[in-house]
Parts: sequence; C-alpha cells; structure tokens
Amino acid sequence: MQPIHVGLIGFGFSGSTFHAPIITQVPGLKLTKVVSSNPDKVKHQLPEAEVVSELEQLWSDPTIELVVITTPNETHFPYAKRALLSGKHVVVEKPFVIDVAEADELIALAEKQNRILSVYHNRRFDSDFLTVKQAIKQGLLGDIYTYEAHYDRYRPEVRNRWREQDVPGAGLLYDLGPHLIDQALQLFGMPQTVYADLLIQRPQAQVNDYFHLILGYESGLRAILHGSCLVKSAGPRYQVHGGLGSLIKHGMDPQEDMLKLGMKPGDPGWGQEDAHFQASIDTTVQGVEIQGTIPTLTGSYETYYQQLAQAIRGLAAIPVPAQEARMVMQIISAALQSANKGTVIKI
Repeated sequence: MQPIHVGLIGFGFSGSTFHAPIITQVPGLKLTKVVSSNPDKVKHQLPEAEVVSELEQLWSDPTIELVVITTPNETHFPYAKRALLSGKHVVVEKPFVIDVAEADELIALAEKQNRILSVYHNRRFDSDFLTVKQAIKQGLLGDIYTYEAHYDRYRPEVRNRWREQDVPGAGLLYDLGPHLIDQALQLFGMPQTVYADLLIQRPQAQVNDYFHLILGYESGLRAILHGSCLVKSAGPRYQVHGGLGSLIKHGMDPQEDMLKLGMKPGDPGWGQEDAHFQASIDTTVQGVEIQGTIPTLTGSYETYYQQLAQAIRGLAAIPVPAQEARMVMQIISAALQSANKGTVIKI
C-alpha cells in the first residue's frame, strides 16, 4: 500500500500527545507536515516533519492525502470544510463541531467530494470500555437497565486556556462529554430522551465544569453520564446493572498516561492496565453464579488509525463515520436545551 501522507493542524496537547505518537507508529501513514506556531516543539518530537505556519501551505500541497485537525473546537468546522474543498480526507478531534447544522454541512460536503470524514473518538478503544462492552455483548449481565459512566477530575483551579474560557465549544460538556456520549451510543444506540444538569461550580469558572446527563431508552434503560472538575477521590468509572447481575469498574485506561510518559503503541505493556483495577462482577449465567473479577482487555488507540488507513485505500470501513459523530452532537444539543429549560428533551 502506498504510504498516506498526513498533515497535522495544531501541535498542542491533543496533537502532540494523542495524534502524532499514534500516527507515526501506524504502517501506511506518514506524518510529513505540521501546521504549528511552535516549530521547535514539533522538531523535537518529529525531526523529519516539515513545519509550516500557514494553513494554505497544507491545502495547496498535492502530496497530503489526509488532514488531521486538533485545533480549538470553534475552528473544526471552517478547517474541515477547507480541507474537504482542497480534496483531502479529514480527521477531526472530538467534539466533531459546535452544532448539528455544522455537522450536516460537512457530511454533505464530504459525500460530494468523495472524501472520508471521520472524528477521533479514541475512547472507543479504551481498555476499560472495551471490557465493559465485551461483558454486555456476551450477555453476562442480561438486559441492561442502569448504565453509569463517570469522567471525573480534580482541578479546583481554573486554567488560562480556551477550553475554560467563554467561547463557543468550551466547557466540560464539550470537552469530556463527547467521550461518554459516544460510548453510550455505541452500546445502546440513540436514546428517546435526554435530561441534563449543567453547572459552573468553581468560583472563577466561566463555562460549565460539571455535567450530569440521563439518556432515556424505551426499554427502561437509563444511561447516566457524569463529569466534574471537583472530584478528588473518584468512585467507580463504570457501574452496569442488568437483569442477571452487576459489573463495577474502577480506574482509567492507561494509554493517556503512557503517552504523556513518551510510550507508544508496540512498547512493552502498551495499553495494559494494572490488575488492581480489574472489574468486579456479580452475576448468574445459565444458573451458574459468577462472583469475582474479569481481566481487562488491552487498550488500543492505534486501532483507529490502522482502520482509517485501510479505509482510505478502500480496504475497510471508516472507524468513526462522521454520521456517528453527528449523533453525539445531537445529544449535546439536546443537553444544552434541557439544561436551559430545566426539562426532559425528546429526541
């Protein structure tokens, strides 16, 4: 397979930590150009990449097939639109865009241009989520009635960064919410209703730093998605309760911390969680009681880019189609309406 030349827009935390180290380890992808205002930082990590300061230098480069956008959320739509018009395949860091209307325009444009448009929902490939997903798929818990997922942090001080400023697409709902929403949609599909409680809890905060969503399903299932910046001692990451039993999972997928330490896919221990955090399960399957722990599957962020490279060459399905990322934007839109009106919103 001819290597796919990749252009990366932005080399902040997302670009330098979650994208560049993964892309460079995937056969078939070659990260050749980076748009950044910090060339020294880029060259330290990617000595062979060309660093440019203007987006036009990416759009006009005929060798670049894939553009990866890791800039602030409000730039996702205009940058993705320009990349598609330039004939590039596009990956957008989550959240996809700011609202559903922007998502619809980009999806229509990608179809017109016959180009792949995908969103980097990398936490589909978290070790803990893969484990929960497998347990549900195997029927170990029976029909699911309560699913609760947390993404909590302890950051009592407001940082001087765009994610915490009063700008479009900022706030915890847009930052961490897409991860939990996308995971819930992968497990259960679109809900019938959305209820949201959004708060600004820290004294100096400008945008929401707490969210509590309840996705309602016709079956009676409730998916509870929660995030906060003021949780010093985190509880379970996942709690799943079904007709046959329950699963409780503590701890976070280790890949982010590994990437921060300079590890990459293929390194010894990559994506493998400490056994201390194995999920506990208490259930009854075919009359047999099962109590104990279940091994955590290995996390694999590289799977996203491996599948994407194959998809660009027409050999596999797109790992996260833009249409699926649009569903996340629908839930965020409904959550904002719910919080504003103080009521349940029907999808």
